[in-house]
Amino acid sequence: MTKPESGAQQVVVVTGAASGIGAGIARHAHARGMAVVLADIDAAALAGAAADLGGALTCVTDVSDSRSVHALAELAFDSFGRVDLLFNNAGIMRAGFLWQLGESDWDAALGVNITGVVNGIRAFVPRMLDQGGAGRVVNTASVGGFAPGPMMSPYSASKFAVVAITECLQMELSMIDAPVSASVLAPGPVVTSVFDNPFGAVSHPAVDRMVTQMRELLDTDGLDADTFAELVFAGIDRGDFWLAPQGAHLDTMVRQHTATILERREPVIRQSFR
Repeated sequence: MTKPESGAQQVVVVTGAASGIGAGIARHAHARGMAVVLADIDAAALAGAAADLGGALTCVTDVSDSRSVHALAELAFDSFGRVDLLFNNAGIMRAGFLWQLGESDWDAALGVNITGVVNGIRAFVPRMLDQGGAGRVVNTASVGGFAPGPMMSPYSASKFAVVAITECLQMELSMIDAPVSASVLAPGPVVTSVFDNPFGAVSHPAVDRMVTQMRELLDTDGLDADTFAELVFAGIDRGDFWLAPQGAHLDTMVRQHTATILERREPVIRQSFR
């Protein structure tokens, strides 16, 4: 990615920065000498993440609230005058049998995972266009945004939406020849807390088997957040739209899902979830 001007320090904003993938991205950006703005809804964890970096600008942010995200943008631009990289990374998991999930589960998942991304785009992209020079918006989806899995309907639906939103964003930026670009980030298995207790009190033999297999997949194929972040930035350096550090997982899922559609077969549980 091109710097705003020779020798200038790049400014990176990361939502969901207090843990998991977001924290790994923040650490790697800091290690690269970038100015990092950390945003998260968890104030205590956010303070801890900033302390781990030896200090960083923080903003307690509810990405589902447009006013909160606009306040984050104002803080970042008031403090540094520009933003070169925006990671719309905050995300949550709501899981269980679709017919048992409540309205609050859907509101929470869609509010953070979809509306949070849209709020980030609306708050930051106009300013990034006005500032001049290159910039990039990275929206975190998932390999699950290309092929759905059982028990995760709010998560799957929201991550499919993030893929579509990011493709639309990139096409629209291209239409106006903007120096700002977009990327969709599609994590595969990454060792975070998201699958510590993904289904809460839901108890069913099929669910127990699925959780066991997910954890086994993390044990065998999972990347730690720091290794993952290094691969993410390598893709950004190349100017990739599709940021898929674990490309084999994404490619397999896309091929299987596409074949199911083209062959007009009903959806089945992928072997990795059996």
